Amino acid sequence: MSDARRHAPATPRNRGPILDVLRSVLPASGLVLEIASGSGEHAVFFARELPGLEFQPTDPDAAALASISAWTAETGVDNVRPPLRLDAALRPWPVVAADAVLCVNMIHISPWEATLGLFQGAAAILPKGAPLVVYGPFVRAGVETAASNLAFDADLKARDPAWGLRDLADVARVARDAGFSGPDVTEMPANNLAVVFRLG
Repeated sequence: MSDARRHAPATPRNRGPILDVLRSVLPASGLVLEIASGSGEHAVFFARELPGLEFQPTDPDAAALASISAWTAETGVDNVRPPLRLDAALRPWPVVAADAVLCVNMIHISPWEATLGLFQGAAAILPKGAPLVVYGPFVRAGVETAASNLAFDADLKARDPAWGLRDLADVARVARDAGFSGPDVTEMPANNLAVVFRLG
């Protein structure tokens, strides 16, 4: 086992439901750009289960990039590209074209500028009709927020005032401003959502 490999405790619980959504919205082939790949566990799992696709993991953190490389080497998947350093809030991105963009558990653990950059950056590299898939906890008008999510939101804001659960309506507005349609929402386990936007 490589010392560089990180482990995200939620990954074994959420990767199966996320994969089900990805199977229904991703193209059969092409490049999937993953934003904020973290440990890299999702990238290697999805790559193994979706062999017709190529995955490009990215992260702004050097330790995460090392973990992604270590997981890729350990699992032996050959459709994961070497990870790239990418901060969603900063342009230009180091990837100029992709067939889909995936972003798991970033929007609530990053400043709002990262969400703005996510949609602007994705709009610049995706073809018309291509999906941008985001996953995580959100607040929604008219839908009671689970107590566990409220506690999580308070904890996030205590750690960094720029973090916290986002209102899905605010995220959808950012998406529309960047040229995306949607959101197409799928309820997920543990009070999370998978949300698909498509470039108009």
